[in-house]
Amino acid sequence: MDALAPPRLALALAAMVDIALHARPQPVSAKALAARHALPPRHLEAVLQALVHHGLLKGMRGPHGGYELARERRRISAGDIARAVLGPEARPDVEADKAVFGLVVAPLVAEAAGAYLATLDAVTVEDLCGRAEAVRVAGPRAGPDFTI
Repeated sequence: MDALAPPRLALALAAMVDIALHARPQPVSAKALAARHALPPRHLEAVLQALVHHGLLKGMRGPHGGYELARERRRISAGDIARAVLGPEARPDVEADKAVFGLVVAPLVAEAAGAYLATLDAVTVEDLCGRAEAVRVAGPRAGPDFTI
């Protein structure tokens, strides 16, 4: 995983691209997703549930259940995924020197977080699928994506 992307975010991005590429005609099971990424399914479940909770994935139960995108690839940004899995950042418990934290550190961190999310907002799942196809980690698409 990249040192710049939190592991939970990198895992969520990989899962969303994998699901976008493999969810036709059947949803992608957590077991299949975990197998492709060499992870135990329990590592993925919390991430997948967060994505479902935020309306980015649809989860289907049953023997042919699994996950599929809740809306079109082009309408889901990497920023949406980041917001779903990272949630609000926990404020550090800083008792000493609150002035430095509040007046110097916190604004810098907020500015960096805004720039980070703006960069992620400019990239869609469709873009990431195109990158995966370009480097041949996925086959070409079978046809247009009409997922709503």
